[in-house]
Amino acid sequence: MYKHDLVYLTEDASHDAVIEIINEEAFGPGRFTRAAARIREQGPHDRSLSFICADDGETIASVRMTPVLAGSVKGHLLGPLAVRPSHKNKGIGRELVRIAVEAAKRKGSEAVILVGDPPYYGPLGFEKVAYNALTFPGPVDPNRVLVVPIAADTHARLHGSIAWRDDSTAATEAEDDDLDDVVQFTAIAV
Repeated sequence: MYKHDLVYLTEDASHDAVIEIINEEAFGPGRFTRAAARIREQGPHDRSLSFICADDGETIASVRMTPVLAGSVKGHLLGPLAVRPSHKNKGIGRELVRIAVEAAKRKGSEAVILVGDPPYYGPLGFEKVAYNALTFPGPVDPNRVLVVPIAADTHARLHGSIAWRDDSTAATEAEDDDLDDVVQFTAIAV
């Protein structure tokens, strides 16, 4: 019997080519026409919240997280989630989702949103978003729009359009705030 040596790692640029192959295997060329793909085309995903699974050094699955503004919720769009056919039905996808959602919580995300199958994602903490509450940049089945609400008022604020969110200004502002704290501390210490 073959023993799998599974390791979960944060995605980096060296994984890009194999992730593209895995997504092609899972979703085919039609994946680029989906509404969620339209959002992902608007800007880069967040590598710090995107993960791969490797089996004995070979990348066999991945999940990506893209920063979005959904109504007034600053969240992340989960997906694509894909596992190579040779490794399906072993819990790898569920573990990648769990890791990504926990990482988003730690980073301060208000919600993790996806378009997916409720029977698969429901046991992983996802709930249905109110029918037609979010407007995607393309057709989407509103019964498949799901969320892990992290902020207390997430559902109430998930109304309006969903689009890619640029986190670079927030990072710059946070760095400026940290710099202000350092300057103030230095002034006191002198």
